[in-house]
Amino acid sequence: MRRLCILLVGTAFLGCTSHQLSSAVVDAQLATDSALKAVEKTGQAEQPVARETALALTGEAAEDFMKTAEIISLENYDTKGITKPRKATLTDGNLTATAVFKTVDEFHTKVKLTTGRTIFKLRDNYKHEIAAYELDKLLGLGIVPPTVERKIRRDTGSLSLWINGTMTEWHRKKVKKLSPPDIEVWNNQMFNVRLFMQLTWDADYNNISNLLIDADWNIWKIDSSRAFQSTKKLRREGSLIRFSRPILQALKDLTREEMDEKLGPWLTKDQMEGLWARRTRILELAQERVEERGEAAVLYD
Repeated sequence: MRRLCILLVGTAFLGCTSHQLSSAVVDAQLATDSALKAVEKTGQAEQPVARETALALTGEAAEDFMKTAEIISLENYDTKGITKPRKATLTDGNLTATAVFKTVDEFHTKVKLTTGRTIFKLRDNYKHEIAAYELDKLLGLGIVPPTVERKIRRDTGSLSLWINGTMTEWHRKKVKKLSPPDIEVWNNQMFNVRLFMQLTWDADYNNISNLLIDADWNIWKIDSSRAFQSTKKLRREGSLIRFSRPILQALKDLTREEMDEKLGPWLTKDQMEGLWARRTRILELAQERVEERGEAAVLYD
């Protein structure tokens, strides 16, 4: 998509798959430690960017707008994203807003990541952007911008609402050298993002450009076209050490029928099987962590 991109702080990430600034790469597993160290070093709690409402619309209103609003323009923009998304400007006569249009639909027999890991049978598809948004809604996360399918001119792709006033984690840490105003809230957001990316088995798990920070220090997850690989195993179980009670409850309450209804139009059968298996393993892992270390050390609201 567009925005200045981001992810947790640490080691190497794959290159940006779509949005605007892509830069340093890191290992999400070190996010919490890095964030804590940053606070200890700087002690800052400034506003990251100029205050601006992150989303022009939310929920069904945003979805309806993106599905029906007139397309004023569709243009390329400065991005290092390898999927070459385009910037769309839409209006319904009252509101004018911007969105990111992605049409990628590729299958790679073998891809070597910058971390040195090789992934086989990698799907890079715009439909995964829609699946990520639908899954985000099912879990009540609120970290993926509204995304719908839309045909613009001759192309069909995902249309995701632009997130205003954001910066990358790299920019926050390396350029502005800001620390979150509330480190506990920040870390809990990072744990949520980490769980989401393991649940969706995002091949760009280590891409610092795929998280954005808005003016209120909310973290947004973008660029999921390389997510939803079909493996049934979690990518890195050791990095899942704390869990949100509401998200765990949403995972428990989620039925296979509901998941099939909401995500089935966007994912293949083997992707759905892998997603369901990972959901089950996350619930098992959370229980194991509680038994090992106790609820207070593992769970948060």
